This record gives sequence, C-alpha cells and structure tokens, in this order.
Amino acid sequence: MSLLIILAALGFLMLAAYRGFSVILFAPVAAMGAVFLTDPAEVAPMFTGLFMEKMAGFLKLYFPIFLLGAVFGKTMELSGFAKSIASSIIVLLGPRRSVLSIVVVSALLTYGGVSLFVAVFAVYPFAAELFRQSGIPKRLMPATIALGAFSFTMDAMPGTPQIQNVIPAAFFKTNIYAAPWLGIAGSLFVCVVGLLYLQSRCRRAAAQGEGYGDKLLNEPEPFHHDTLPAAWIAILPLILVAATNKILTGVIPRLYDEHHSFLPSVVGSAEPIQQEVAKISAIWSIEAALLIGILSVLLLAWRQVRDKLSEGTKPAISGAMLAATNTASEYGFGAVIAALPGFLIVSNAMKSIPNPLVNEAVTVTALAGVTGSASGGLSIALAAMSESFIENAQAAGIPMEVLHRVASMASGGMDTLPHNGAVITLLAVTGLTHRQAYGDIFAITMIKTLAVFVVIALYEATGLV
Repeated sequence: MSLLIILAALGFLMLAAYRGFSVILFAPVAAMGAVFLTDPAEVAPMFTGLFMEKMAGFLKLYFPIFLLGAVFGKTMELSGFAKSIASSIIVLLGPRRSVLSIVVVSALLTYGGVSLFVAVFAVYPFAAELFRQSGIPKRLMPATIALGAFSFTMDAMPGTPQIQNVIPAAFFKTNIYAAPWLGIAGSLFVCVVGLLYLQSRCRRAAAQGEGYGDKLLNEPEPFHHDTLPAAWIAILPLILVAATNKILTGVIPRLYDEHHSFLPSVVGSAEPIQQEVAKISAIWSIEAALLIGILSVLLLAWRQVRDKLSEGTKPAISGAMLAATNTASEYGFGAVIAALPGFLIVSNAMKSIPNPLVNEAVTVTALAGVTGSASGGLSIALAAMSESFIENAQAAGIPMEVLHRVASMASGGMDTLPHNGAVITLLAVTGLTHRQAYGDIFAITMIKTLAVFVVIALYEATGLV
C-alpha cells in the first residue's frame, strides 16, 4: 500500500504538469496528499519542517544562477549579440547546412551561458528562414533546436553553466568540469547520432516532395543582417563567461579553507555562520562568471540596451523566478517522498541494480521523466539517494567526477517527455503541436538517454574520466 501511495503521488504530479497546471501549486498538494494517506498527523510537520525547508534550501543555493542566467540571456538578446552570433554561424556554414547551422547556434548560446528558454526565442527566426529557403519541413525544426539547446550543452559538455551540470557539484563536492573526457565523448555521441537522424528525416521528406509547409502559425518577421553588431564583439561575453568560470573554479577553492565561517555582526554574541566551501565553490564561480558576462554586454552595447533594459529584464526576472520556484517545489516534493515508508521499497529495488552507475542513471532519468524536468528529477534523486550513490561508488572505486557526469547526463535523458516545460515552450514558440513535431523530439530524447549508458560502458571499458 505504501508503494502505491508514492506511485499515486508521482502519477498525480505528472498528470498535473502534463495538463499545464503549476508544479509550484501541485507539488506540495501531491506530497502532502501522500503524507495524509500514510500518517495524517504528520501533514503539518512534514510541510513546514521538510517540504518548505528543502524548497527554501534549493532557492538559497541556486536562485542566483537562474536569475543571472536569465538576465545575461536577455541582455544578449536586447543587444542583438545573440542574433549576430546566429547570423554569422549561418553565413559561415552556408544555407545548405541548415540543420547543422541551427544545432551549432543553439549549442553555442547555451554553452555560453544563455538560458535554453532564451535560446529558443533567439534561434527561431533564423531557423524559420533557413528551413524555408532550404525546403525543410518546419515540423523538424523543434527537434533540431532541441538537439542543440536541450541535449549535450545542457548536461554533457564539461564546463557548461546550465543548472543540470551545477546541481551534482553540491552533492559530490565536484565542479562543473567533472569527468571531461566522458562528457566530451557523450557530447559527440549525441551530436553525431542526432545529426545523422535529422539528416535522414530531411532526406525522406525531400524524397516525398514535402516542403516547408503552408498555413503555419507564429511565422517570424524576416531579420536584417546589416543591422546586427559585429560577430567578434557579440561573442566576447560568451568567451568571458567561459574563461571566468574556468579560472574561478580553480582559484576559489585555494582562496578559502574547506570550511569557512564568519560572524554576521561584530557586535553581540551572534553565532558564526559556517559554510562548506567544497560544496558551493562551483556555484560561486558560475555566479561570478555570469555577472561578468552581464557587465560586459552592458559595456559593449550600452547604447543599444539602455532604453530597453528596464522593461526587457522584467520578463527575464519573472521567468527566472518561475523556473527556480518550479524546480525548488519539485525538490521539496522529492524530499517528502523520500521520507515515506514506501520509498524504502523503491530505494531497495534500485539498489538491486548491481552496477552503481547504471543504478544512478536509471534512478535519475526515471524521475526526470516522471516530473518532466531534468533539474527537478535530478534534485529529487540526489536529495533522496546521493548518499547511497556515493557509498556504492566508493565501494566500487568509482571517482565522484564520474558520478557527477552520469547524474547530469541522465537528468537530460527522459526529461523531455510531452509534459516537459521546455518542450511545451519550444512548440508554442514555433507554432507547432505535439502531433506535428513531438515524434522527432522524442527521437532526440531517446538518443540522449542512450548516450549516458554509452558513457558508462566507455568508463567501464577504459577507465576514462
């Protein structure tokens, strides 16, 4: 019965998300419903002492990254830098390589620190024009953008500042460059196999005489290349974010001891605030890098941005608050579920998978699929089972860096099911429906799910990290 309660709570939350209801509202409803069916007396204590405690803890750690990432992406958009980068890559690769061009543009923006949601809006006008000129069906566009923005640069490439690569650092005391060779290998697998799949779909459509399509929705206005900033200036903020992040990842741990404490006031007898630097140095690095990225955009394009900055950043800040609170609510939900008796059955079942890395990958990607969120599923899995993952890995002699990379990549596996927020946004922006375009998005989902097991096999065969 206890297991059925947990499955019902997970199913209820997944159905609510699929139907478009707010996870912020329904995650606590689902969690407290499960607690009520288990022990009604514990509803109030669990809500205040566990759900809200974990939710607030997540926001304390990660909200600045959501906020700074959203503002950085918005300033790149307002300055015209994002369009300049996209336009230049398309000119460089040529219109005949439309699919490759859109994948490269999407990947460069997201690896440079631009939120994947912002990248969708920035890339879509270019994708529409290229696909129209090349006669490629518009229905293939969402899968193309997803391959570039939602896959290898989100969780596999070492150093990516996306939240899915940041969360494991706090649990495993690693940094975002963990297991670089495995990350590069996984990225190449996803990119190459994904491109081969999309090219085969384009050839099949061409053989059947299918063109771009007509009577389409949300078609963007044509853009003008001559009004865009120079590409070499536009790319500087992305380079600064990557370089600053890399430098600070090495510098910050040397500036502080493993544990750091300070007094909030020199007056009175306040208790010192203790911080475990090893768990948060990666977060500090990314926050500083994104802040420098924002300042560099403002410095390089102040005239273009100044009149639009006030109104332009408002939706970015609102979006950051919504995304962070959504994920934090799912994190609180996971903490409550992990405290229920039924979760022991799930945990023991997962432990029956003998390989620690496969165990971790299956757990993370399953929960990412159920919640429809890579960061949400990852947070739930690590909050509930990270100690078990670490214990099993240490017993098998597996480095924490490998655990980090596998967890991050697994979160970007089955997360893009139909109820995923990024998928819904992508389809809405491109003016397409699930019926028209989701089949190819799901194919990319399967490729990136397979990639994590390819990486595990590579590590087992070679010991490569």
